[in-house]
Amino acid sequence: MNGKFFDLKKEKQDRMINAALKVFAQKGYKHASTDDIVREAAISKGLLFHYFNSKLGLYSFIYDYSVRYMSLEMKSTVQKSETDLFELFKQQEQAKIQALRGYPYMQQFLNRCMSEDVNEALLAIEDKRNILVELYDSVFAQADMSKLPAAIDGAKLWKMLDYTMKGLMTQRFLDDSFHANMLQEEICEYIDMVKAMVYRQGA
Repeated sequence: MNGKFFDLKKEKQDRMINAALKVFAQKGYKHASTDDIVREAAISKGLLFHYFNSKLGLYSFIYDYSVRYMSLEMKSTVQKSETDLFELFKQQEQAKIQALRGYPYMQQFLNRCMSEDVNEALLAIEDKRNILVELYDSVFAQADMSKLPAAIDGAKLWKMLDYTMKGLMTQRFLDDSFHANMLQEEICEYIDMVKAMVYRQGA
């Protein structure tokens, strides 16, 4: 990547980043087109290649940028002192939503990258693929499982919440109803509902 990209005005940087996030998230690396990206960003293809050299260079940069950005949001939002599984999950999702306020397709892009199967794309991001996974694992590791009813498997509960939130987020983009504040409220409602059900079962 050409380091002068960061000399551009922030609005133009974000326009290019958001365009790439959207196209890669929706189509995956193989089917993503630089024509679609420049059209979405309202820039010339020459300008895109001036800063990123190739589609692969852009993909690698976008992934690195997303991992760094999401990691910062996670570290600033998730409290080290929190041990309640449900509150930790809320804070994790709050960090994701905060990132989506500036980059709406960032989480969808990161989710898509986890199932990427094109070798050149996998190799380009290989050294950073586990950074967020390890960060999410560290959040889960903070949870005090002794607070849960004996019949509840904390790991399976966490996975269930994770699958639910990913599905909910995907649906909001598919039906074009994504709004950060509304999604955050909806996520909290789901988490509170599951929490009530878990502790009702253990009563």
